[in-house]
Amino acid sequence: MPAKILLLEDDRLFGETLVDFLENEGYEVVHCRESKEAIERTYAQRFDLYLLDVNVPDMNGFELLKLLRESGDDTAAIYITSARDKEALAEGFGSGADDYMKKPIDLDELILRIEAQLRRLQHPGRVEVGEFLFDMERLVLYRGEEPVPLPKKVAELLGLFLRNRGEVVGTDEILREIHGEDSSGTGALRVYITRLKQLFGKDAIVNIRGIGYCFEA
Repeated sequence: MPAKILLLEDDRLFGETLVDFLENEGYEVVHCRESKEAIERTYAQRFDLYLLDVNVPDMNGFELLKLLRESGDDTAAIYITSARDKEALAEGFGSGADDYMKKPIDLDELILRIEAQLRRLQHPGRVEVGEFLFDMERLVLYRGEEPVPLPKKVAELLGLFLRNRGEVVGTDEILREIHGEDSSGTGALRVYITRLKQLFGKDAIVNIRGIGYCFEA
């Protein structure tokens, strides 16, 4: 059966373009132009993915998803928005988003992101990180279906970062997590950070000098 996508987009032309594109890719799409209609649709049927614009009439996409999450709805959600500031990004993930795309979007990239979220339905314990999936329970990183060798401490650090994705984690907390009561492993921590940057890019981890690190991949 084709995956069902609820699209919230108040721009009629852009919304119709997305519907045509997604249906051509084999998805079943319900297009709503207002949040109230989207809420009614979610009560009427189950979707595999929400594709949500932010600036829509009557209730913005952030408020809509927060409401759905509070009601126990854990359907994967991707925001599509013209907002570009970090505050909007933080609000988006804070409301329960799984991913975030800035307009104008690349349709081929959209498909890749949708497919990544749908794969998570098959592996609910795995978190997407770029082209990788990380199994939070087993602490195993995958590229496709192939495991990527990681030292145990690096995998533990990645798990900690993903549990606190987009938030600053203090250096002391990191050291306690991966070294127990021995908080003297600052040099080793830098090695672990370097290994993760090799995998996810040099900008994936931001060093907040004197405080800790923020994982932004």
